[in-house]
Formats: sequence, C-alpha cells, structure tokens
Amino acid sequence: MKYFIIIFGGIMGLILPSIASAEVKHIVRFEHNQIISYGEINGDSIQPLSGELFTQLSATGNTIALADVTLLLPTAPQKVFAVGMNFDSHLSSPSNAPPPLFLKLPTSLIASGQAIHLPKDAKNVHFEGELVLVIGKQAKSVNESQADSVIFGVLAGNDLTERSWQGSDLQWMRAKASDGFGPISSMITVGVDYNNLLLTTKLNGKIVQQENTKHMIHKPAKVVSYLSQYFTLMPGDLIFMGTPGRTKALNDGDVVSVTIDQVGTVENKIKR
Repeated sequence: MKYFIIIFGGIMGLILPSIASAEVKHIVRFEHNQIISYGEINGDSIQPLSGELFTQLSATGNTIALADVTLLLPTAPQKVFAVGMNFDSHLSSPSNAPPPLFLKLPTSLIASGQAIHLPKDAKNVHFEGELVLVIGKQAKSVNESQADSVIFGVLAGNDLTERSWQGSDLQWMRAKASDGFGPISSMITVGVDYNNLLLTTKLNGKIVQQENTKHMIHKPAKVVSYLSQYFTLMPGDLIFMGTPGRTKALNDGDVVSVTIDQVGTVENKIKR
C-alpha cells in the first residue's frame, strides 16, 4: 500500500485557518480506479484534491460518489504517541505534572470497517475511545503557545488495550501496540475546536463511554509541547489523547464504534 508523507510548508493558513474562524473540512485519502488521491468530503461525494496534504490542497477534476471509492488510512505516521490517565473519570494524573506517555506502533493502525483480529492469547482486550491528533509540520522544542500551529487536524481512535498484558509485561508494547490495536477514522477533520468535542463509544450499539474533550487533564497544546522537547514531531505523526470513563473486555463478534462530534466515527468488529 502506498502512502504519502509530505513536509509542511509556510502557507498552512490557506487550508487551516485559526480554530476560532476555521471552516470545518473533512479530508480523506482514497483509492478510485486504482489511483490513490486525497479528497474533501462533501455530503455523499468526494472532491478530489491536488497538491500537498500538509501545505496546500486545491480542487481538481469532477466529484466522485463516496460509495464508489475505498477509503484508506489517512496518514502514514513515523511515530504514534499516546497519553494515559488523562480523564478523572478513567484514571487521573496530576495536572501540574508531565503527561503520562507511551508509544503505539504504525502497524497498530487499521481503518474503520476492518476487522480486528486479536492474538490467540489476548483474553482481556478493552476498548478505549479517544481523540487523536494529526501533526502537520516538523516541530522541535515548541512552547505551548506555538503548539496549536503544529496540529493539522484530528481523528477518532480506539486505543485497544490487553489489560492482563498491561499489568504483567515490563512495558506496554504488547498490550497497546499489537497489530490492529489502533483503529482510526478515515477523515482528517480540520478546523474544529478539539478542546471541546463530545466523544461517544458504543459497544454493540450501546453507549459505554461519553465525555467532552474539555475534561482532558493534559490539553493538546501541553502534550504537543512536551513531546517536542524530546522527539522531533513529523508531518503525519499521531497522538492518542486518552480515554474517559470505564472500559470492559471484548468478545468475539463485538462491534465497537467511537464517534466524536464534527469529526467522525471509527467502527470495527472483533474477530478471534
């Protein structure tokens, strides 16, 4: 599968104005007639876009029916970070301390609609509905006031976690980063206030998590700034921002969906 990683330039304002005045856009990466492109969702159709994802995209060609395309993972990150203990309703951490962090892997990521094939010995896998940040430019040692300019857009994500492994292993690598343990939505949503979005997780159609991102202990700007002190953030990198509420073990055939208002939904079925 072919992916594109494109360096951010200095004309981001053409596609990503300030949050307060931005028009909300939903950008997808899709395949149509064996050609992979980016496009903007407009109702039931896609307007193909030309140019560079993280700098400037412009409309090109005729619209295509959404039903006639295959939506792909929207980005190919070099790094996938995640924040733990970021909601009081789940597990809390001190707001005046650094955010608790761990890593997932790019190979953890799967698209909405794909089945999650659990490892045979994964007996205690829990859902964790989360907001996911998409980094839009190379950044190192930025302060919090600069951090919002580094965030290109957001996704809905599910930070699947094998709780038994999480408690027994030296690190959370197996528990958090196994193949398929990072479902993300197909649309990169640009222009929303990611500090004030309602997140809802459903298990087989029943609401099991629901909370606003305004209750995050460690806000996106703080997390991006902190990470950039130690790691060079690159265009396309992702940051899972932590889960609210309670979680529970998943069974074969369960369907988990994570919906974030204005952003989109990621939905996947569990397979053993």
